[in-house]
Amino acid sequence: MIDSKDLPRLKKRWQKISRVLARLFPDAHIALNFSNHWELLVAVELSAQCTDKKVNEVTARLFEKYRTLKDYVDANKYEFEKDIRECGFYRNKTKNILAAAKVVKEKYKGELPRTMAEMVTIPGVGRKSANVILGNAYGVVEGIAVDTHVKRLARVLGLSKEKTPEKIERDLMQIIPQKDWFSATYKIIEYGRKYCVARPHDHQSCPLNKI
Repeated sequence: MIDSKDLPRLKKRWQKISRVLARLFPDAHIALNFSNHWELLVAVELSAQCTDKKVNEVTARLFEKYRTLKDYVDANKYEFEKDIRECGFYRNKTKNILAAAKVVKEKYKGELPRTMAEMVTIPGVGRKSANVILGNAYGVVEGIAVDTHVKRLARVLGLSKEKTPEKIERDLMQIIPQKDWFSATYKIIEYGRKYCVARPHDHQSCPLNKI
């Protein structure tokens, strides 16, 4: 939790960071490919502990084979596991995605819900995934998606000392203006991919080093 006396300083720090990120990544957006809201959910669930590049390779075939929500509802579990095996954790992801299809069809009449409270009732969807799905599907922004890049860089950039995604999100929501919550996620992710990577490197060469 951020001490109230530190909040003004951290807000100013974010303003400086934000200006640099806006210059570096003016068009930062989600890297997953999808053509409808359901496909977005599937891609997001597949992306857990898997690269967006690999997910896009798998979904290019998957979305050709499974074209409607009903196709997922009727899918054979073992066949689906083979279809998504390359994404890792394929048994658990299969269980969640096929269960999610049934919930969306039966409980939500085939449409993804529009609130955080409803979204996290869908199998395989936690708060981070819900933030991504709601923001990209409906423009509904109830928080900040804290993925591995955001989690790591929040600490590297001195914005949060917390260790769990939930607590880091709470800190960032205090520091970052609400109108920037959605875009900040993707700008930070791009920065983590292109400049301040997870592997050991010389931070002196990172564009945000001086801040």
